[in-house]
Amino acid sequence: MSSTIDKAFVAEFERDLHEEFQQRGSKLVSLVRKREGVVGNTDSFQKIGKGSATSKTRDGVVPPMNVDHSAVSCSLSDHYAGDWVDKLDEIKTKHDERAALVRAGAAALGRKADNLVITAMDGTTSAVGDYTTALSKSLLLEAFEQLNANDVPDDGQRFGVLAPHAWNEALNINQFASADFVGSDLPFLKGTQARTWLGIHWLMHTGLPLANVDDRTCFVWHRSAVGLAIGANVTTDVSWHGDRAAHFVNSYMSMGACLIDANGVVEIRVDDNTAIV
Repeated sequence: MSSTIDKAFVAEFERDLHEEFQQRGSKLVSLVRKREGVVGNTDSFQKIGKGSATSKTRDGVVPPMNVDHSAVSCSLSDHYAGDWVDKLDEIKTKHDERAALVRAGAAALGRKADNLVITAMDGTTSAVGDYTTALSKSLLLEAFEQLNANDVPDDGQRFGVLAPHAWNEALNINQFASADFVGSDLPFLKGTQARTWLGIHWLMHTGLPLANVDDRTCFVWHRSAVGLAIGANVTTDVSWHGDRAAHFVNSYMSMGACLIDANGVVEIRVDDNTAIV
């Protein structure tokens, strides 16, 4: 049972529970290469290299490309988000504490899934910026250029994620902010701010890496460059424990993320503390 549950006991001046503002669920799981139903604690994503075209003589044998094949290993880990609900505390509250904990647990695991994806993307060696300047049009164009230079397909599966401060900086860019240049919200990104510019689907995220107070890392990537192996999707179990006279609300999942192709992910390194003008 949460040690702060007494704060939610019914009083005349407060009858409803306010759930602390938080990102509810994952924003990135649907934007990477996914494999569900994984058995075991590891999985692998197949990676195929580039082929080269050659010539042959008439009636000659076609030279094989000998395309390189490799597998990227992905380790799964188990994650839990649970809490106790005392039976007698429930009669002192007007809200449904068990339902509130179900929502809180699912939201926590959604954020954890995003963290796994972000940690995997942070392993790329492709980057623009050096944390000394705020996000700018030139930095976004450099990241776009890097994707193109790495031969990343421009097939509608490119994504970009910006921290809140960087997102506001981007809104100072006319081409990013104006409806004359960007597409509308995407069906798979409903419930979040999103727009399409430069063929990249951009969204905002509050969980991007931050170091030294203002060194923020944002990302652009192709869906197939990052893998997410799912052994067990987010599941919630509510069980009664008579010895505690309480329910235990437990949400859990088993997942792992890996970087399949570093050329398909580009970091955008920005100063996250520059005043927006």
